[in-house]
Amino acid sequence: MDFSLTAEQTALVESVTKLAEREFGERAFTRTEFAWDSLGVLARNDLTGLTLPVELGGQGASLLDAVLVMMAITKVCPHSADALQASNFGAIRQVANFGSDFVKSEVLPRFLAGEALVTAGMSEPEAGSALTDLRTSARFEGDYVVLNGQKCWNSHGPDATHSVVWCRFGPSSRDIGAVLVPFDSPGFSRGKREYHMSGESHCQLFFDECKVPKDYVLADSDALKKMLSVFGVERMGNASRALALAQKAYDMAVEHASVRTQFGKNLCEFQGLQWKFAEMRVELDAAEMLLLRAVAKADAGTPDSTEAAIAKLHANRTAFAVANDAMQVFGASGYSQEFPLEYIVRRTRGWMIAGGSVEILKNTIAQSIFGRRFDQRAGAVTR
Repeated sequence: MDFSLTAEQTALVESVTKLAEREFGERAFTRTEFAWDSLGVLARNDLTGLTLPVELGGQGASLLDAVLVMMAITKVCPHSADALQASNFGAIRQVANFGSDFVKSEVLPRFLAGEALVTAGMSEPEAGSALTDLRTSARFEGDYVVLNGQKCWNSHGPDATHSVVWCRFGPSSRDIGAVLVPFDSPGFSRGKREYHMSGESHCQLFFDECKVPKDYVLADSDALKKMLSVFGVERMGNASRALALAQKAYDMAVEHASVRTQFGKNLCEFQGLQWKFAEMRVELDAAEMLLLRAVAKADAGTPDSTEAAIAKLHANRTAFAVANDAMQVFGASGYSQEFPLEYIVRRTRGWMIAGGSVEILKNTIAQSIFGRRFDQRAGAVTR
């Protein structure tokens, strides 16, 4: 098995890195809101919809190409990488895979052009990991669908123009569907802008008799079965960003340990730190191999949700551990907000929750190990 990049892939990484340094480098690690300008740059350079079919306005590239681009941009500017995630790995894939002809021809092109931004509306105050507990309802009314409920913890909610809203068309879990809701729809409103520990913002989304043309319905039943198939790719985007930021922290720490002098010698000459760096390198390499395995399966046409879960789990845990160790190597300067390391620590911690928490990922892996489903609900009996 050859893990080396092709000449074309190497050239892709080099060109994207140069683009990111030129266009995003100056404001890297200083942003607080969604990078609309970066999204425009990505669109103009054909870096949106990388893996989507050409007939849908995408680039028809491989998932590996998209992962390589994601890692290259993340190392330079993680906020610009958020724009790449939103236009390649996130809810946009649900729109592209399950949208009506109207949505694919009239709405999707706006996302790909960097003119609009779609977020996923899944979590609710009483339904996070337990997605089947969601309460947001939807009903058909003539040529429209009417939604009632609320969503929380959505990425880029204060800045987005649309959301793929997961909702109930009936009482059963099989009645769960999804609707693409434009934020100028009557009956829609947003709560105040709030902030995560990493500095990224979110807000609540409210639907009060929110009326949307039925052409915006992505699924009115079996949405879990239909759409969860695209979540593996989203998780690989998450894993790619986590791994890339960890690599950034590691590289910074290596450079620092090579030149920083204490007690008359460089930090890298202390055996305790040598072992720390060796452990970081092993975990980073292992995370990369697991990610590449999952990506290779997906590119071969046999995506494996368990391998995607394994890749995200290890990348998330490794990223936080490596970033934290790198900050320790820097000492007080690593803890200062004047340098990127403390942000990297905060950001990598969030990815252990977003896009499938590490606990949910472990459940997925365990189900694969035992070949059976385990119901986590109180009092449930599984067979």
